[in-house]
Amino acid sequence: MTAQLVTDALLMTVWRRGEPDALLHHSDQGSQYTRDQIQRLMADHGIVCSMSRSGNVWDNAEMESFFSTLKTERTGSKTYSSRDEARADVFDYIKRFYNTTRRHSTIGYLSPVEFERRWD
Repeated sequence: MTAQLVTDALLMTVWRRGEPDALLHHSDQGSQYTRDQIQRLMADHGIVCSMSRSGNVWDNAEMESFFSTLKTERTGSKTYSSRDEARADVFDYIKRFYNTTRRHSTIGYLSPVEFERRWD
């Protein structure tokens, strides 16, 4: 993963959803997240950076759970012919199922979209 990929993802999020009132971006201490360019981008858009501590596996438990779910429910049994095909399939899973339909126990068995609607 490169700093450019992280930059593109953050900019796409801000472009699609607007400036956040409050947003916490959690990551590990990878070099792509610690670069000044990424830290400035987050600060410029009001995004608070939360970085896991070295050696503390619990700091990133939510993301580890997500990736486990993604592999179990979607990508683990598939073979993709290209990165573009894999990227499109993961995007489809997240945007069309995980965020809109899949129920999450930690938010009262609602989908993330429904949970956000209730708090807007």
